[in-house]
Amino acid sequence: MRLEAMAVSIPHVEGHPNRVPFEGVLTTVNAASDKAPAGARGHRVMLTREAAEQALPSLLGMAVDYRPGWDGHDARRKIGVLTEAELVGQKLSVRGYLYARDFPDVASAIAAHSPQALGMSYELADARVEDMRAEIWKLTRVTFTGAAILLREKAAYQATSFRMAS
Repeated sequence: MRLEAMAVSIPHVEGHPNRVPFEGVLTTVNAASDKAPAGARGHRVMLTREAAEQALPSLLGMAVDYRPGWDGHDARRKIGVLTEAELVGQKLSVRGYLYARDFPDVASAIAAHSPQALGMSYELADARVEDMRAEIWKLTRVTFTGAAILLREKAAYQATSFRMAS
C-alpha cells in the first residue's frame, strides 16, 4: 500500500460554531469513472495516480461547493474548505470544514441525507489527456480547483462519499 498525504495546519477550536469537520472520498485513481463528468465531452475519464500525486498540493485551501438539487457543481456556492488530502490505495480522501453557521440550511440538508446518499466530485483546470480520441480519457496532469458535494448517484465516480462530523 502506498500513502501520499498533505494538510494545512488549522488550529483546533473546541465548539467553533462555523467550522464543522467533514471527510470524504473525492475520487478513485487508476480507475475509469462510472459516468462521463461534466466537461469531458461524453467521455469517461481515468485520473492517473501520478497526476493525482502531483496535484495534491493544489487541493489544499480550495473551496467545497454544492448545488441546491445536489446534482452537480456551482462554483458560486462555496460552503467550505479542503484542508487535507491523502491517497491511500486507489482512494483520494479529503477532509475539511463546512461553514455551518454561515450556511445553516445547507448543513441541515446535508445532515438530513443518509450517510450513503452523498458523494463528491472534483473540479479541475489545466487537465492533460493522453489521447483525446480514446474512449476513456486518461488524465496525466491536472490542477484541482475545488470540489462539490452531490448525490452519489449523480457523481461520475460512484465510489465517492461524504460525511459531516457529528
